[in-house]
Amino acid sequence: MFFAICKGFVGTGKKITMKNEIEVKIIRCRPQAHLPRYMTEQAAGMDLYAVLDDDLVLSPGRRVMVPTGIAIALPSGYEAQIRPRSGLAVKHGISLVNSPGTIDADYRGEISVIMINHGESVFIISDGERIAQMIVAPVSRCNWNLVENLENSERGSGGFGHTG
Repeated sequence: MFFAICKGFVGTGKKITMKNEIEVKIIRCRPQAHLPRYMTEQAAGMDLYAVLDDDLVLSPGRRVMVPTGIAIALPSGYEAQIRPRSGLAVKHGISLVNSPGTIDADYRGEISVIMINHGESVFIISDGERIAQMIVAPVSRCNWNLVENLENSERGSGGFGHTG
């Protein structure tokens, strides 16, 4: 099965064509898995869905790994970034422990999301719930050039709030 990661969302009857469309292979590791989905025409991220047999209880201060029921094969030179959903963060204090999480082009296992409850109340995660978003992005690799000195810049070595 193939799924076009960067194909335009069709919601208003018109198709948005992106400049950098790529095709990504995807499988359902579990039959009830939802495919990632853009929720608006110009959304950068696709929603990922929980695939659960039973509800998960996420107590304040706790974390849990939530399966999505999908695995992907990204083309070489791309990564998938797994990020929190802003609505879950603002309404319930739910975030991701390693944010953004990275799915490398050579990873073929089921994608799972490590969620954490920073809120004050128990949060219930149900099957089919939108739990995170995934963004596919190109990757740059470095060829290190060891030198004796770095050229000066306006900022220099200032960091950690040095500009106010």
